[in-house]
Formats: sequence, C-alpha cells, structure tokens
Amino acid sequence: MRKTIFASLAAGTVFAAGLGAPAMAVDDGKAELSVLHGVPDLTVDVYVNGDLTLDDFKPGDMGGPLQLAPDTYSVAITAADAADDSDPVLGPIDLELEADMSYTAVAHLDADANPTATLFTNDISSVPSGNGRLTVRHVAAAPAVDIWADGEVLFKDLSNPNEMMADVPAATYEAAVSLAGESDPVIGPADVPIEDGVNTIVYAWGSAADDNLALAVQTVDTATAGAAPTAVQAGTSGFADTGSNSTVIWTVGIIAALGLAGFGATAAVARSRR
Repeated sequence: MRKTIFASLAAGTVFAAGLGAPAMAVDDGKAELSVLHGVPDLTVDVYVNGDLTLDDFKPGDMGGPLQLAPDTYSVAITAADAADDSDPVLGPIDLELEADMSYTAVAHLDADANPTATLFTNDISSVPSGNGRLTVRHVAAAPAVDIWADGEVLFKDLSNPNEMMADVPAATYEAAVSLAGESDPVIGPADVPIEDGVNTIVYAWGSAADDNLALAVQTVDTATAGAAPTAVQAGTSGFADTGSNSTVIWTVGIIAALGLAGFGATAAVARSRR
C-alpha cells in the first residue's frame, strides 16, 4: 500500500515553473504529508520501506500533499538511479504520522552542511478573524538571522533547524533580513502580503558557503478557513524536518520570499520551536 501512496506523491511533484496544486482538507482520521528536497546539487531517489517511490527527485522539488493513514513510514534517500536503498545518502528515517495532522518532511543540510532531515508539523489551529499566521523555518547551511518587519525585529536569532511563528493582522508589511545581532539588511526590505486565515511557511534552504541559498514557500489554511492545506511554492533564487514542531512550485526571488519572514511587527503571538 505504501508504494502506491508514495508513487502518487511522486506523480504530484511539480517543478520550478509549475502551478500550485488545488486546495485539500485533511480528511478525518488521516494525516497529510508533503516532502521538500532541500539538499543542493543532488538529484535523489526516495525509497519507502524498501520500495522506490520518488524517482529523480531534484533540489527544490516538492511532493504532495497526500492524505495518509496514520502510521510510521521508513524513508531512505539514495543517489539517483541507485539499484536499491542499501547505500542511502540519508536515512533510513522513520516518519511517525498522527491522525488529523499536517506535516512537511524536509531533506536538507544542517548548520555544518551535513545532510539531515526534519519532520515539521504544520500548525493548522485557528487564528483570530482578520489575521494570518507566519512561520519561518531555517533549514539552510547558513548563520542565524534576525527577521525584521516595519523597522522592528520580529524574530530574533533564528538558526538551523528551528522555526519561529507569529499570528499577525492580514496586511502588507515591509520586511527585511539581517545577520543575527546586526541591523543592516542582507535581504530586503520588500513589501509582502499575508492573507487572512492562512499559515504562510517560508523555508530557507541550501548553502551560504556554496552561494546557492534558495527558498520554498508553503501556504496552509488554518482552522479559521477550514483547515485546508493549499498550494506550495518552492524554487531556487539564484543566490548563493529529526522531529520539530511545526510542503507546486514557483521560482521566487530570495528578497520577496525571505521577506515573508518579516511580516507583522504587530504580531499578537510569537513563538519559537525546535
């Protein structure tokens, strides 16, 4: 059954110039999973319980989202066209998925540029009417950063593989990114919108040292909007999830995409999670 499930996931993969998939609610009793490939310069195959399920999965690609039965899924990532999963680049990794939850599994680099993986739980709890949720996930081999909104630091010292989150009034914000503890922006400022009832999730992935930092942007409707995860945007900019709380794809500029990380100096709630 799992081979069929993840083969469907592969069929749902959309590449950098593609359009988003239609919205999909998490079915009662099911778990929703998407997969992001965030390891640069490495096309891979993905095996689930020993079966080839994602073939020639490229950096920046996103598979899913898919509705799955709650279970533990063993995933191994190999070099492209490997004969089997006996010599994985990463894994095998056990992904434990619970019912009525939304997840994104991210293969990425840790802070020291070693391949790793993080399973994030996407927060689909309700937000107050007129507000949206911003989540920023650092999955790049890069230093810690501060996230600015309208001239104020909203998220401070965000490092790999952590995330930070805030519920903010739906609006357009002037956002910027600086190295942690500094005030001069290295990205932005840029005007970016956040939508009512939507959790906008920004992933910074790649390697600063190799000059290939890139962004993936995911939007997931919260319970305010029916808890229906929506399209995912991901892509490279051309610039140089071991469990954590908290997935087609358009090419996005790094300024605009990381600018999303700065929404909402007027945040009502700001949380930091590992």
